[in-house]
Amino acid sequence: MVNRQPSRNFPRSDNEETPDFVKNKIVLITGASSGIGKALAEKFDREGATIAIAARRMEALESIAANFHQEGLCIKADVSQNQDCIRMVEAVIEKYGRLDVLINNAGISMRALLEATDPSVIEQVMQVNFFGTLYSTHAALPHLLAQKGSIVGVSSIAGYRGLPGRTGYSASKFAMQGFLESLRTEVMHRGVHVLVACPGFTASNIRKQALTADGSQQGQTPRKEDKMMTAEAVADHIYRAVKTRKRDIVLTSQGKITVFLNKFFPGFMDKMVFNHMKKEPDSPFE
Repeated sequence: MVNRQPSRNFPRSDNEETPDFVKNKIVLITGASSGIGKALAEKFDREGATIAIAARRMEALESIAANFHQEGLCIKADVSQNQDCIRMVEAVIEKYGRLDVLINNAGISMRALLEATDPSVIEQVMQVNFFGTLYSTHAALPHLLAQKGSIVGVSSIAGYRGLPGRTGYSASKFAMQGFLESLRTEVMHRGVHVLVACPGFTASNIRKQALTADGSQQGQTPRKEDKMMTAEAVADHIYRAVKTRKRDIVLTSQGKITVFLNKFFPGFMDKMVFNHMKKEPDSPFE
């Protein structure tokens, strides 16, 4: 765990006002060393929040926190480990005395046919994506209840529509969304806000780090990253959704269409999703 004194040489632009809703609030973001997590940390910092960022790569966290406007807190944590999540939240409370927003962003993906996949690979995906959300939220919940704060789960369209070749990833996101929906109902009369945010395909390194059938990293993305929504755009949407305390957001036109059609025409979508995934480079489908 390292505290970083940030640079003070980053003046706010004239149109970058600090809204009261995040000013001086404490925001904890998991999986913040790159991609959407990094973009979220930078967005909430610009808007005046105090940021605690957690991930396994401490050097990357420190590099991000060095540019914060406010003093940041860097925490080395593996969210797949319950004790790490407990220590993560304890570090925030020890430093700041409270927690206002928890953003469960840490996640990994996979790409392989189930018949070729070692079950331990799916266990690993579930451990990070679902249990990481469970552990972090459970540890933070008493403090968020005290503050009437916000819990955010960065999920996926795969949490609405199972994707072939991503069985473990889809299962983990379905589990995350069911967990957060249940929790939202438990705390609905106690002032806690629960948001499920589902980006579509987003330009990040999650696909490069996706696990293959034997648990090794894929290394290359099978998609055209430059055609996707940026991590910064996703962070802007999530920020606004936290600000307005929305319950769900689904991003990208493709994502919204997929969720809509899957609700009313699931059989049709089976064929559409299969054909779409089949067109990927090095697709496991023939």
